[in-house]
Amino acid sequence: MDKIHLSKKIKQNLTGYAFILPNVIGVFLFTLFPMVFSLITSFTDWDYTKGIGNWNYIGMQNYVEMWKDDWFTSSLLNTIVFALIVVPCTIVISLVLAVIIDQYCFGKVPLRMAMFMPYISNIVAVSIVWVMMYSPWGPFTQLVKAFGVKNPPQWLGDEKWSLIAIMIMTIWSQVGYSIMIYTSSIQGLPKDVYEAADIDGASGFQKFFKLTIHFLSPTTFFLIITTFISCFQVFAQVQIMTKGGPGSSSNVLVYYIYTSAFSFYKMGYASAMSWILFIILFIITMIQWRGQKKWVSY
Repeated sequence: MDKIHLSKKIKQNLTGYAFILPNVIGVFLFTLFPMVFSLITSFTDWDYTKGIGNWNYIGMQNYVEMWKDDWFTSSLLNTIVFALIVVPCTIVISLVLAVIIDQYCFGKVPLRMAMFMPYISNIVAVSIVWVMMYSPWGPFTQLVKAFGVKNPPQWLGDEKWSLIAIMIMTIWSQVGYSIMIYTSSIQGLPKDVYEAADIDGASGFQKFFKLTIHFLSPTTFFLIITTFISCFQVFAQVQIMTKGGPGSSSNVLVYYIYTSAFSFYKMGYASAMSWILFIILFIITMIQWRGQKKWVSY
């Protein structure tokens, strides 16, 4: 009996392992192996056009040289500025809109779906549409002219405005996702607490700032982390809208990694920058994770 029981248990375990085996293979082939390979190549001068293995070990040279590279430092600074502006704007706008839609609007579902559409739309198509919107005959330029500005900015062709223009487009595309997450969390807020606040004479603003923000802090924490990560990985809209220009005004880190690898064939250098990006994101996430204890209420 024990042997029969053991045999059945082994078969059950084998069945379970068989189900997870494709995922394990996928993680190894498409995540772990590329990470290890990129770490190895970051210590080399590999030019991928010469084939795998045709490289020279150069130690920490790539990691030292990048901090002397003005294009790297400017792209890193642009990425940090991009994240520091896009993240709070996205969080604040989506939270306010989520509360307004939930409490004051009819047709909540169609509104949520309409706002979610930019997020699920193809980023290439969306970027092309925004390029036309920023053109001299586009609505943004015409709106500025309507307010009496004779020489409106060139938006994507202006060093002062190119990164800001991409920020606006990114906020517009990200807000819908955050609204969906917030509205899902709002459905689970304790109604009895709000009823007690109404009895005590609390205003709408008091309930929003003292109750809603407090109860939604775990959701806000989640969105801050995910939005920060997505901002540091921004690429497609830069590639389509400005290609990092004019000059280096909208050159962000991931785009510079891409051009270093596939335009200048410096795969080792690009791998080193990728690991610096990973370390930066890891540090930011850990800081936020430690800091959540002071303001997140579960």
